[in-house]
Amino acid sequence: MQQKDKIQQMFDGIAPGYDRLNHLMSLGVDRCWRRRAIRETVTPDWAQSILDIACGTGDFSLAVAKKMHPDSRVTGLDLSEGMLAVMRVKLERAGLAGRISCEQGGSEAMRFAEGSFDVAAISFGIRNSEHREAALREILRVLRPGGRIVILELSVPEGKFLRACYNLYFMHFVPWIGGLVSGDKAAYRYLPASVQRFPGRREWMATMERCGFAQVRHRAFTFGICRMYVAEKPRG
Repeated sequence: MQQKDKIQQMFDGIAPGYDRLNHLMSLGVDRCWRRRAIRETVTPDWAQSILDIACGTGDFSLAVAKKMHPDSRVTGLDLSEGMLAVMRVKLERAGLAGRISCEQGGSEAMRFAEGSFDVAAISFGIRNSEHREAALREILRVLRPGGRIVILELSVPEGKFLRACYNLYFMHFVPWIGGLVSGDKAAYRYLPASVQRFPGRREWMATMERCGFAQVRHRAFTFGICRMYVAEKPRG
């Protein structure tokens, strides 16, 4: 089984309790992180076409819809059909199925035409991409010139003391509570391990520039546990 298929199967399995566990394990701070990213994603005064990559159960898409211009549209994209099934229920309950659409697919080869979107956002999903540079180049392709990418991702704190506390919590407590609640301890061992493997901020910013993005900038939240990267597709 390919790595992409394994990840898809894993997220299908944990989809029903995914939101509750995310909020529990982050002590609710993940909502604050998303609000920061939404400020970079949404321009309320004009209509936008927004792509939510690795949209999961749709938390980010739904939050964006509350802030965006009425004529804006969001397209959610995720590998996991299990996650999207949860998202579709949320959209129907919120009455937003006409403004938000979602479909199954990955970020490394998208069906969208070149220059289709004003903004592409990825919340806690880029680290799961098997070929991250290919994903970045594909995202660059589907953005219009001057379009923006907003990446929100978990990170290992840089300070020794904070890093030690982080490792204790995420490498031991998270798999335990995740396995207890979801019944899939392996999935919640994978999630913190994937954060450990993700490049540091300097390396990742350099990777984004190498893949063609300009004006790459970064902000750290909650002592570096979460980081936001924002960049633009060059106009020329």
